[in-house]
Amino acid sequence: MIHFEYIAGVDEAGCGPLAGPVIAAAVILDPTNPVLGLTDSKKLSEKRREALVPIIKQQALAWAIARAEVHEIDALNILQARLLAMKRAVEALIIIPELALIDGNFCPQLSCNTRAIVGGDLSEPAISAASILAKVSRDQEMLAMEALYPGYGFAQHKGYPTKTHIMALQALGVSPIHRRSFAPVQKQIVKTSSLQSNKNRLTLQGI
Repeated sequence: MIHFEYIAGVDEAGCGPLAGPVIAAAVILDPTNPVLGLTDSKKLSEKRREALVPIIKQQALAWAIARAEVHEIDALNILQARLLAMKRAVEALIIIPELALIDGNFCPQLSCNTRAIVGGDLSEPAISAASILAKVSRDQEMLAMEALYPGYGFAQHKGYPTKTHIMALQALGVSPIHRRSFAPVQKQIVKTSSLQSNKNRLTLQGI
């Protein structure tokens, strides 16, 4: 059995939202200095996630956070953008891992060994740590987006397709951080384009 000294856990946050980047994190934990209380970020309260972030960063041997932007999500599709963000996170680590444990079914193309683990954020502490860093980083970014694009409710729903978000999208239109390849956003773009075409037609007719 192969022994790996440096093992990175890798996870992302933000595949499901209609807006904002997908953010990934990679973490190499120190086996001699474990972080207590690690689990899937979704199982933790916001307060607990935020409390764990500085502990993870301080006690890990290495950590990195990376992203794929909205235009990359639209150009590549969300799966490929997710893998790209993960690849960037691993490549940003100050220690080169020998093995990367990836949460989910698919692995990015990396120079090290990889292993996909479904539910890895629950079973692998390094993936749990990565999920927490990614989740908190993305949530903080969406809080900042609330100030730039008020009215959408990004601080509350973080870009996910809640009823409130869909209503705001219909009322305010598509913002620069919305993912135009996602169906609800596409629908709004088509609707806005149709309304504008009708308006232009009526203007030309002098109505």
